[in-house]
Amino acid sequence: TIVTNGDQTDTIYDGMDKELTFEQSLRCREFEPDAPNYTPRISGVLDYDFANKDFKYQLSILKSSNGNPEVCNRYFYDYKPLAGIGHFIHTYKCDGNPIPSFYGEPEEVELPNTAKELADLIWTNLNEDNKVSLFVRSVPLDGSEPTEIIINKNV
Repeated sequence: TIVTNGDQTDTIYDGMDKELTFEQSLRCREFEPDAPNYTPRISGVLDYDFANKDFKYQLSILKSSNGNPEVCNRYFYDYKPLAGIGHFIHTYKCDGNPIPSFYGEPEEVELPNTAKELADLIWTNLNEDNKVSLFVRSVPLDGSEPTEIIINKNV
């Protein structure tokens, strides 16, 4: 499963289809060219092997160097999750002009017990002026059906 905040989803899919790694697939991409913010591209890949009940995930952020568009810094993080713990990475750190990019490692977060509780928690905490939609998927490692929740502000 690939999750991104932009059109790099296809770049990752195409790269991995050619047996490139997540990291290798994103080497040709950069942050958005939307001066003065240079919006970072955030991506995640979820890898689960139902036969072995194994799960891991990777996150990345591609961003300008403190607002300097001449440099693209690429950060990649690999995780083997612990029960009830996840990691959260987002585009910006806080408000500002220009808006400062997220920095540091992805934030460790405690996960609620259900996908519905997680969706409600995330949706409630998103900025009212900027939130549009949210997709949450919970995939049981026992191979049973995933739970999928979509919230759309305009529906």
